[in-house]
Amino acid sequence: MPDTPTGLIPILATPFTERGELDLPSLRSLVEFELASGADGLAVFGMASEGFALTAAERATILREVRELAGPRVPIVAGINGTSTVNALEQIDAASGADQVMVLPPFLVKPGLGQVTEFFAEVAERGGIPVMIQDAPGVTGTAIEPAAIAKLAEVPGITAIKVEAPPTPPKIAAVRETGLTVLGGQNAQALIEEYDNGAVGTMPACEFTDLLRPILDDLAAGRRTEARSAFTALLPLIHLGVRPGQAWAVHKEVLRRRGIIASSATRLPARPLEPVTAKALGELLDELALPAWHGGPR
Repeated sequence: MPDTPTGLIPILATPFTERGELDLPSLRSLVEFELASGADGLAVFGMASEGFALTAAERATILREVRELAGPRVPIVAGINGTSTVNALEQIDAASGADQVMVLPPFLVKPGLGQVTEFFAEVAERGGIPVMIQDAPGVTGTAIEPAAIAKLAEVPGITAIKVEAPPTPPKIAAVRETGLTVLGGQNAQALIEEYDNGAVGTMPACEFTDLLRPILDDLAAGRRTEARSAFTALLPLIHLGVRPGQAWAVHKEVLRRRGIIASSATRLPARPLEPVTAKALGELLDELALPAWHGGPR
C-alpha cells in the first residue's frame, strides 16, 4: 500500500432504510460493487457520504464494516468535519482503522488569518494518522491559498491535498510542486484537466466507478480520444451529482436503480429528489443504460 492513497477513490454513499436507519446489507453491496469496479481505495464520511448526518456510533460501524470487506490492502480514507481542533481530533481518534484522514478546516466559525495553518499543523501532530487537506471553500467558506498549502506541506504528517476549489485544474497546477500528493474532487467534473495538471488521483461520488475506471485506464495508456469520448458521455450525470441540495439524492437514486442499494432515502438536511431533477436524471439514465449490479443487498 502506498503511504498516501492515489488513483480512483470513490466516496461511499451511506445507505439508509426507508425508516432512516443505517442499511448494512446495502453498504456491503456498495463496497463489493466498488471493489469489483476497480476502485484503488475507498472513502467514508465525505460530503457525498452525508457524513454531516451520521452519529459517532454509525461512523464506527461503517468504518468497521468497510475495513472488514475491503481487507487490509485497500486504502481507506475517512472524512473529518470537526468544527474545532478538539472535535476534529476526537473524530480522528475514532477513525483509527483508516489509512488516511481527509480533514476539512473548521467551518461553523470561520477561522481567522493564520488559524487554518495552525489547525492543520496541530491535527497532523496530534492525530497519529496521515492527513489529507480537503480544500473545499464552497463547503467551508475558507479558501486555502497556495502559499499556505506550501507551508503546510512542510508539516510532518500532512501528505496530501484534495483540491475542490473551482476551477480545480489551475489550483492543482499551483500546488503540485509542494510535494503533497494531489487529488481532484468536485465529483470529477474536470477529471482529465486535473490529471493533465498534476493530479494523481480523484475522489468522486460512487455510483459510476465502473465507468470512470476505463476512462482513467485509457488516459494512462495514452488513448486520449477514447478517454475524452467516454468522459463527455458521462458529464451530464456528473453535473447532476453536484446539484445543490439534490446531490445526495442523485447519488443514491442511481445506486438504487442499478440494484446496488435498496433505498435512496436521505437524512435532513439532504432532500429527496424534486421533480425537475428526477425527470432529468431518469432521461439520462435511460440514455446511458448503465449496467445493473447483480450482487445486490443481502
